[in-house]
Amino acid sequence: MALPQLQTLVEIEAAVWQALARAPHDKHHDWRTPVLATVDGEAADARTVVLREVDAAARTLIFFSDARAAKVAQLQRQPLCMLVMWSPRLGWQLRLRVALQAQTEGLAVTSRWARLALSPAAHDYMAPQPPGSALDAPPPPQKESREHFAVLTALVQSVDWLELHPQGHRRARFDADGARWLVP
Repeated sequence: MALPQLQTLVEIEAAVWQALARAPHDKHHDWRTPVLATVDGEAADARTVVLREVDAAARTLIFFSDARAAKVAQLQRQPLCMLVMWSPRLGWQLRLRVALQAQTEGLAVTSRWARLALSPAAHDYMAPQPPGSALDAPPPPQKESREHFAVLTALVQSVDWLELHPQGHRRARFDADGARWLVP
């Protein structure tokens, strides 16, 4: 069943942010696991991340990471990154240009760790070696520690929206210069 097409840029932008706000709370939402692309020297480096929080009013997205992960070092050298999301149900692709910042200390990190520490996902941030390190055997269970836990905050600078639709594709951009239609 085809969804009705939104007609105005205002409707589209509002629908994008409403869908983004639902994603962290719905494990099956298409946009819960976007692809984050960073710069590694002269090359692009991309990986799937888990969207944890969205603040539409502040235009920010929150992700968690091990502070020793390559993406954290990459964003410290070049904080301008790209997030790509695809929803087959909507036929929408989002490309979000973001300024990414990592925090390892402070109330924002401590409060999020307090919630995460109660879940099995907490073990993802407690490994004695950095992500990607070679191991001879599976790692043993780790003691609870947030030593390597980082909160990544992505400030959305622009949203490039592409709709693939049987009646014609449409594209728009939303940024500090306003909203405008683009050639798909």
